[in-house]
Amino acid sequence: MALMLVNWGFEALKWQLLVRSIEKISFLMALRAIFSGQALAFNTINRIGEPAGRAIFLQEGNRIRGIFLSFVAGISQTVVTLLLGLIALIFLRVHILDATHHWDALSGPWLDILTYGVALGLVIYLLLYYKMPWMIHLLERIPILARYKFFVEKLEELHWKELTKILFLSACRYIVFVSQYILLLQVFGVAIFWTDAAGLVCVMLLILAIIPTVALAELGFRGKLGIQLFGLLSSNTVGIVATAAGIWIINLVIPAIVGSLFILGVRLFRNK
Repeated sequence: MALMLVNWGFEALKWQLLVRSIEKISFLMALRAIFSGQALAFNTINRIGEPAGRAIFLQEGNRIRGIFLSFVAGISQTVVTLLLGLIALIFLRVHILDATHHWDALSGPWLDILTYGVALGLVIYLLLYYKMPWMIHLLERIPILARYKFFVEKLEELHWKELTKILFLSACRYIVFVSQYILLLQVFGVAIFWTDAAGLVCVMLLILAIIPTVALAELGFRGKLGIQLFGLLSSNTVGIVATAAGIWIINLVIPAIVGSLFILGVRLFRNK
């Protein structure tokens, strides 16, 4: 539970850093915005409602610009997920899969295709991330899009040092999440060495990022995926499912509930 606060605390720092070009907000305000984003993301495919939830706490003239800035945070987290997921896929293929350990969902050739696809996606996302100001500048030359320049102009001002700092915070958040999973595996008696567990968690996060899901209905998919992955090294099916459920509740359900209260508080305040 404490690591959940650290996890979303890193995300709040990212949000505070991103929006400081349009509005100064405190860390606590940024954390409230992050939890509110979780509330709106909970019932949307691949959490697409999250930016709108964060922007609620910005001033009215900055909300749409805030939504566009939040996509930078999402891209940075995707870059980290793809990078460490790619390393984990190679680790899985070399260190875990052998004559006695088979991943039924992906045979050797399909695993190779996934690995190459993730590598290609990583290159594309890195170019999109670090060349974003240049790409925005090109898009602004299109007459239809030029009229909406006001909403995206702050993306052009993002320096590579700021982008790298956001990427570093995304990596810190990722490490915290993996640590949470490893700790819960120990709590529920899933006896897997921590390096193997970390590699399998990275593969799981990669697949969850690739396949469209809704957080509300994600628990069953997480459990099944966990059984397929961690089942390679452990027969404790109950512990694997309990770990997936615990992570889902701690990192998604509880923040969404807290965020719903924050959103309700904003609505009541504005009605008054």
